[in-house]
Amino acid sequence: MAKYRYYTQGTCSSQIDLDVDDNGVIQNVAFTGGCNGNLQGISRLVKGMSREEAIAKLAGIKCGNKPTSCPDQLAQALKQMS
Repeated sequence: MAKYRYYTQGTCSSQIDLDVDDNGVIQNVAFTGGCNGNLQGISRLVKGMSREEAIAKLAGIKCGNKPTSCPDQLAQALKQMS
């Protein structure tokens, strides 16, 4: 199991802690800061999802006028784990 801490950029959340198993399946995601309810929802939705599937679904999502979002930052974190 790989544990990873990613420091976000351009979002209300400040970091994402990830656990991904040896098969590339997301086991746990925890955001620090940000919109608690929404981020809990995202964390639960990606649990059990492959890293590649989560990246495909979340990369490029924007928050308002920002060039990124918490879901996009999660995708960036997962890409860096590769």
